[in-house]
Amino acid sequence: MSSNPSLTSQVQALLAEAIQAPPELVTADLAFGDLPQWDSLGHMEVMLRLEEQFGVVIDADTIAQLISVPEICKYLEANNHVQ
Repeated sequence: MSSNPSLTSQVQALLAEAIQAPPELVTADLAFGDLPQWDSLGHMEVMLRLEEQFGVVIDADTIAQLISVPEICKYLEANNHVQ
């Protein structure tokens, strides 16, 4: 879990919108594959929206690592992209 509850909430909302899932299903510990909508295409949509919303550039290696809400939050916090 992120040490920043606001960031976790932002990531959850972004994910729900990106994969078109009901927000109540996007939990703070959700991981790639937990929902059918978070498949490889959904994952790319999530990455694009993260880049847009947080102003980050996510390379191929990083895409493969950002496979859960906690990992995404940890990445954003480590790279000082917390809003």
